[in-house]
Amino acid sequence: IVLQNETILHIGIDDTDSPKGMCTTFLCYEIVKFLEKQKIQFMDFPYLIRFNPNIPWKTRGNGAVRLTISTKNPKKIKNKITQFVANYSDTKNGANPGLVFFQNKEIPSAFQKFSKLALWKLIGRKEAKQFVSENDIESFYLGNGQGLIGAIGAVGYEFTDHTFELLSYRKKSQFGKKRCIDLDSVKKMQSVVPETFSSYDNENKRVLITPHGPDPVFYGIRGETVKSVIQASTIVNADETLDGYMVFKSNQGTGDHLKNQLQVNDLKPFTSGFLVGEVCNKPVVQKGGHVFFSIQV
Repeated sequence: IVLQNETILHIGIDDTDSPKGMCTTFLCYEIVKFLEKQKIQFMDFPYLIRFNPNIPWKTRGNGAVRLTISTKNPKKIKNKITQFVANYSDTKNGANPGLVFFQNKEIPSAFQKFSKLALWKLIGRKEAKQFVSENDIESFYLGNGQGLIGAIGAVGYEFTDHTFELLSYRKKSQFGKKRCIDLDSVKKMQSVVPETFSSYDNENKRVLITPHGPDPVFYGIRGETVKSVIQASTIVNADETLDGYMVFKSNQGTGDHLKNQLQVNDLKPFTSGFLVGEVCNKPVVQKGGHVFFSIQV
């Protein structure tokens, strides 16, 4: 329900982190805490949209975030969120944050088109800046503006399928320290809550929910329902007191970056998609989980 005199505001944010720290979802978590204090109405879960995983300059999962809110004072909210992006972005270590505001309930199809391309193609910064000016979009960026691509894409993203991810965050005093998590509790969590996925690798006896970098995330639990990820988080034993957690609606695990059939005679570097053919040698798995094989098309 949107109250009278209220404006629907879509907010897209990307590329606020670097390999040395920070995290776009953590920034979103901090913004949500601020908005809650302002008694702002949220129209949906925060979105965590993972775009083309083959982009060579992505930080980690190439994820952008989006918030959709209803507010009486969009100007004040936009100013505050712009400050958050400026303050929480790791620009000194190479982050190129982008922020986009779109003030309307309905999102134009041009946004959706852009978003679909960002799932599997390489889109240039120039194209993103052109999109912003042609569509008269309010935006803000630092550095080279790389983050505008994900920010526009997040606003334009439409779910056909979705999963949820619960991300828990560390207290600031713990940033950069080694994460200690009880391996057996993660194993138990995976078997007790089967709606979760990609949590524990039984074959290699490896925990898959904790990142390895110095960013604020302690763990991320992926699942099919909100209930499953929250239930799973109560089973995991972390050896430190966490700051809190937030549940994102996500396209993770949906494979929507692989829906485009690629043409062998027109393969472009850094694109994602599928080819139809016959595997004609034994696949080789290399460090990092990359699988190499030849196909006959």
